[in-house]
Amino acid sequence: MPIKIPEHLPANSILKGENIFCMTERRALTQDIRPLKIAILNIMPTKIVTETQLARVLGNTPLQVEIDFLHTASYRSKNISEDHINEFYKEFSEVKHNKYDGLIITGAPVELLEFDDVDYWDELTEIMEWSKTNVTSTFHICWAAMAGLYYHYGIPKYSLDKKLFGVFKHRVDRKQTMLTRGFDDEFYVPHSRHSYVKLEDVEAVKDLRIIATSKEAGLYIAASKDKKQIFVTGHSEYDPDTLSKEYFRDLDAGKDIQIPINYFIDDNPENPPIVRWRAHANLLFSNWLNYYVYQTTPYDINAIK
Repeated sequence: MPIKIPEHLPANSILKGENIFCMTERRALTQDIRPLKIAILNIMPTKIVTETQLARVLGNTPLQVEIDFLHTASYRSKNISEDHINEFYKEFSEVKHNKYDGLIITGAPVELLEFDDVDYWDELTEIMEWSKTNVTSTFHICWAAMAGLYYHYGIPKYSLDKKLFGVFKHRVDRKQTMLTRGFDDEFYVPHSRHSYVKLEDVEAVKDLRIIATSKEAGLYIAASKDKKQIFVTGHSEYDPDTLSKEYFRDLDAGKDIQIPINYFIDDNPENPPIVRWRAHANLLFSNWLNYYVYQTTPYDINAIK
């Protein structure tokens, strides 16, 4: 939460210069508090795992959050029971007249397909268009980040020669950005993907800001200038054993899968993984919830536009 200090205290300008969020007494007196309404479009096949991962990072803040899980009507996952979907999920048609403080769109294992060939592409683009006027800020993860960059800005994705798989070192490129407040100069993020977007394509769009990158993994975070669209190509929400399960699953299936880079102790899959991304994962989501959602969204949720 922000620190509340007198508006003209010298520390106010000093702390702002250090990228510390301060709230003046005058602003604090005008604030009302209500639970944040967050929609999660979960298009991952491992729905329960993804639900848990995202609920964990969203719940690790002092803010009250109410979650609506959404699924696509145009495609039904074969990895989850209909009972689970019927009990916990809504279709977009049921909520499209609602307003939300935040929307998260998860990744999906469809990277090798062209966007237009994805079964639910038309429905997804309808949701992304709807987010422009019905959501304060939208957080796109992995494939959804590439899909969002393509839909909103026409930025294409490219196939990698081999899967980007492991935990990679990153840096913050824009120090004075609220989304990465409190981040170290270097931090780690898991990636598991077959595609990428070119940094120069993102740099060419005046409405986008590159926030964090990796020498090995390329673009990590980009955001629109108005903070309404956030694109995150990695999986900071992953559990400690997510990459391990993926590795052994593909190995058992006879796939040509490499050992995830910088993940197992001594790069030996017989050893447990080294968890080095969880602190920054929690910070990323709490920064998004606080600065890009809570501090921006109107108290009257119907006033979102």
